[in-house]
Amino acid sequence: MARARSKAAGEGASTLACSNCGASLEYAPGVGRLVCPYCGTENEIPDAATGPWEKPALREIDLATTLAERAGATDFEETETVACPGCGAEIGLDAGTLAEQCPFCATPLSRRNLHRHRHPRPQGVLPFAITEPEARARMKAWLGGLWFAPSGLRRYAEAGRPLAGVYLPHYTYDAAAEADYAGFRGDAYYVTQMVPVRRGKGMSMQPRQVRKIRWTPVSGRLARDFDDVLVSASDTLGALGTGAEVFPGWDLQGLRPYAPDFLAGFRAEAPALELGVGFKQAGAAMEGALAAEARARIGGDAQRLTSLSARFERVTFKHVLLPVWLAAYRYGNRPYRVVVNGRTGAVTGERPYSAWKLAIAVVAGLAVAALVAFVLARG
Repeated sequence: MARARSKAAGEGASTLACSNCGASLEYAPGVGRLVCPYCGTENEIPDAATGPWEKPALREIDLATTLAERAGATDFEETETVACPGCGAEIGLDAGTLAEQCPFCATPLSRRNLHRHRHPRPQGVLPFAITEPEARARMKAWLGGLWFAPSGLRRYAEAGRPLAGVYLPHYTYDAAAEADYAGFRGDAYYVTQMVPVRRGKGMSMQPRQVRKIRWTPVSGRLARDFDDVLVSASDTLGALGTGAEVFPGWDLQGLRPYAPDFLAGFRAEAPALELGVGFKQAGAAMEGALAAEARARIGGDAQRLTSLSARFERVTFKHVLLPVWLAAYRYGNRPYRVVVNGRTGAVTGERPYSAWKLAIAVVAGLAVAALVAFVLARG
């Protein structure tokens, strides 16, 4: 397969030439191949296997070494991106593109604002499995279930405007963790106490079982290996949160070693999060899991965890790309987003409310209430 041009993550859609007609190929979700939209020629995407009988492996990168090298790190790259003036997303523009809309907020973009963006190279990509027509159908079904949605929003869905396929940047962190913990184990026991109970106009004392807790100090040490703790490196989904929060439970087992072929016809946002900051978020999640395990080890009917001192070794990371279909529209001079998971088709989004539809509903409700009151009064 002859290649005309290829871009890395954050630099816009990859352009790969069809071996038959020379047109730009596109990655076909669900098919797993590069397909020419003009002549239909299919091109395989080779796996970068580690050996003749081994499955493709994603390379883990040592975090401490990378942070120490910083500007000189070989696992970093520079790509051309444009910062969206609306939401701040770092988005690549294809050669020859003068202006287009940001897929996150529908703000017009211009090549005049191009600059160089430095970030870790992607090691893995979770390819799209849901096609754009399927994602649009899921979005329309989701919109159909919204109450008091503006008519313009429904017209947007009915217009058939294609959704933008975007890969969101994420980091995964691995670590070997140890933690010393201290706390108290609470064991329940019951004592009989006399309590006042009202009987008629008087009071009488009656026995009652009262639950008490006997606390015993406990301390210990635990160890645990963490694998692929996911942190979103994107902050462009607005009120929806981060990519990892919007769609928890990504099937990271489906990650493939990164190849520009997967980006053909799609875009990839450049990471907005520093690696060290990302590990602080991952470390907080790991400490939460260690605290839960420490409470389980303390046991008893109740637990008090007074201290937890965690240490992380052999920390590695990967920059991976996760797929979403985006519909960005503006209503009342404010951007709204509908996001469709590119793997499962799950839909979430922001939605405006139609003021006049709400007003009609309120008036109708008041009218019904008044009619009911009138009928009851006459009855």
